Amino acid sequence: MNKLFDDLMESVQQMDEIHRGERQPSREFTVDAVQVKAIRKATGLTQAKFATMIDVQLATLRNWEQGRREPTGPAKALLRAIHKDPLHVIRALAD
Repeated sequence: MNKLFDDLMESVQQMDEIHRGERQPSREFTVDAVQVKAIRKATGLTQAKFATMIDVQLATLRNWEQGRREPTGPAKALLRAIHKDPLHVIRALAD
């Protein structure tokens, strides 16, 4: 258990260094129009159902998928979570 905690604390320290500009991120998650659409399609949901599930307006989701706007902040984080673990995130959102 200590190893897990130590790994977590190291990650937090690295995140803080990245935030302060002292370290470059090892990878970045960008969400572009193609990726938003691919994330939604991987769930098997329609635009309307996906928009309802993530609590955004249908027009907003369409704008993301067509590249007119980009998701930011919490929406971007939620899309990243769905991309990484769609089964559990969708299950959690459905409850």
